[in-house]
Amino acid sequence: MSAHAQTAEKGLNTALLCQESYVCSGTDEAVFECDECGTLQCQRCEEELHRQERLRNHERTRIRPGHVPYCDNCKGANGNIMHNNATGSRQRAAMRCQMCKINLCMECQKRMHAGGNKRKHPITVYHGSKPQEEEEEGMDEETKRRRMTEKVASFLLVDETEEIQVMNEEDFIKKLDCKPDQHLKVVSIFGNTGDGKSHTLNHTFFYGREVFKTSPAQESCTVGVWAAYDPVHKVVVIDTEGLLGATVNVSQRTRLLLKVLAVSDLVIYRTHADRLHNDLFKFLGDASEAYLKHFTKELKATTARCGLDVPLSTLGPAVIIFHETVHTKLLGSDHPSEAPEKLIQDRFRKLSRFPEAFSSIHYKGTRTYNPPTDFSGLRRAVEYQLENNTTRSPRQPGVIFKALKALSDRFSGEIPDDQMAHSSFFPDEYFTCSTVCLSCGCGCKNSMNHAKEGAPHEAKSRCRYSHQYDNRVYTCKACYERGKEVSVVPKTSASTDSPWMGLAKYAWSGYVIECPNCGVVYRSRQYWFGNQDPVDTVVRTEIEHVWPGTDGFLKDNNNAAQRLLDGMNFMAQSVSELSLGPTKAVTSWLTDQIAPAYWRPNSQILNCNKCGTSFKDNDTKHHCRACGEGFCDGCSSKTRPVPERGWGPAPVRVCDNCHDSRGIRLGNPDLTVLVLGMEGNSPPSCQH
Repeated sequence: MSAHAQTAEKGLNTALLCQESYVCSGTDEAVFECDECGTLQCQRCEEELHRQERLRNHERTRIRPGHVPYCDNCKGANGNIMHNNATGSRQRAAMRCQMCKINLCMECQKRMHAGGNKRKHPITVYHGSKPQEEEEEGMDEETKRRRMTEKVASFLLVDETEEIQVMNEEDFIKKLDCKPDQHLKVVSIFGNTGDGKSHTLNHTFFYGREVFKTSPAQESCTVGVWAAYDPVHKVVVIDTEGLLGATVNVSQRTRLLLKVLAVSDLVIYRTHADRLHNDLFKFLGDASEAYLKHFTKELKATTARCGLDVPLSTLGPAVIIFHETVHTKLLGSDHPSEAPEKLIQDRFRKLSRFPEAFSSIHYKGTRTYNPPTDFSGLRRAVEYQLENNTTRSPRQPGVIFKALKALSDRFSGEIPDDQMAHSSFFPDEYFTCSTVCLSCGCGCKNSMNHAKEGAPHEAKSRCRYSHQYDNRVYTCKACYERGKEVSVVPKTSASTDSPWMGLAKYAWSGYVIECPNCGVVYRSRQYWFGNQDPVDTVVRTEIEHVWPGTDGFLKDNNNAAQRLLDGMNFMAQSVSELSLGPTKAVTSWLTDQIAPAYWRPNSQILNCNKCGTSFKDNDTKHHCRACGEGFCDGCSSKTRPVPERGWGPAPVRVCDNCHDSRGIRLGNPDLTVLVLGMEGNSPPSCQH
């Protein structure tokens, strides 16, 4: 026997190992072949290498069973392929030199590697170098299917905190290892923890291979949502975390399950109970109600927003209840004349649950007298449902990712403990905005994160009046009858009156209500007697909700008199500071008499509300026109317009906090309501 033959015999190891050793030590099994790198690569080396910008667009192929790499020598130094046979096709390797670390076809080995010292190099012979198509010709259909699933691996799609673990569509497609234009369906599984969901998927789709991890331990082996691609049935298979399992995020896990259900075409509900429990029917019934209420609208919006050319049906997925018993008969065994599906519908009605969102609900049972479990019936039922395209059509993997991403973006975030309802698997609080009205405590009925799309809060019920927030608003009745809704506010003076004239008119004929379209429509003391209430004559009254983070209600607060006092005080200080004490005492008393309702009385202001400096008798103190608190000179030296408090468009004195935050604190020091202001020239800093 020749030396070459002896060496080849000794090196008869056909396992394909990583040829890069970029991250591993060359002992990891090869998973990809990169044509442009010219090497076989393990999972870790492939990911790290192709994160580099210059290598990112390399063409990679996932290694299948029996894969044989190309001959390295048939490729020239400049990267051009050299053809050595009559057909002009590139040759597959027949062996690999372990010392030179190159793959060689028979022709290149004889021509360049069979002489001198190279003939003594240890080599590995590649078996199965025939084209894969030729090898499969002699296989039966079942064997071909098994081989197609041999390299399938699962990956974490969404973690237990509802965070998607794939970066984008391309990453999703890469981890699935499918073509971008491949049309797929989605199959997911639900059920209680420990009922064998992962085991069921492995045997139904992957011939028993542990694609999804299983474990005999008490702790759940599936945390979050895992996915894998079944190339036989062309479906994305999704494994979920079990119900009733120990977890710190029960509410978020439950909401996550509904997101998975929403993107699924077929749902398998796996139960190992000898009798069907009420929890099964309650879960499916509540899931149906929540799906119709919260998700159909969002899925429709996704098709429009993402420009998808495949309609996402308003009907939810088909459901197969897979029921495995040991000691009891299967459902319907005692009633051969009635289909199990009818008995299931009767159970739903008795529990007042109506699974209207699901396109169909089917029952498939198996009784296991002796293990292992027979999954053939379930597999046939699944294949039959996957062939039905009347409700859900196959779509590209990018469409599946966009739908899941849209639902995750909309319905995300922590769920407060006080909103964790237990009367339903999917209460509204899991999917609606958690903001509540400050006045009546009523919650917003819109979907979560609706503010991202510019949609305002909407209440579930009418609000009630609160003196603290003064949330009563007026609209001009004349404008309303003309089809316009124009808000108006009671003011001490009209917009065309000067402070002096406005104060004189206020003293004589009371406050006014001015409409920007109709002008002054009401004066409270227009006549000596018999003045009517404005609500009965010129305005309509509405009570509006007070939402955190929204603009306050525009109020005049009768501060025309205060504006006049500001001017008088400025003139007095400009003329003389000799009678400072008496002047400030009188000013302080007068200010309290005519101050806006939201101002803190001077007698209660003992320290600066920001720096804490104590006020002495000769120090009165400055009121912030935005929040109404008292401040020293240094903490209230800035100005800006405060029209929301009725101060008009001119800049007035505000504290540093309100100037920086551009906000008002409405009775709650922790609540800052942002309002837009206008930049302008500062008035005299001596305003109080």
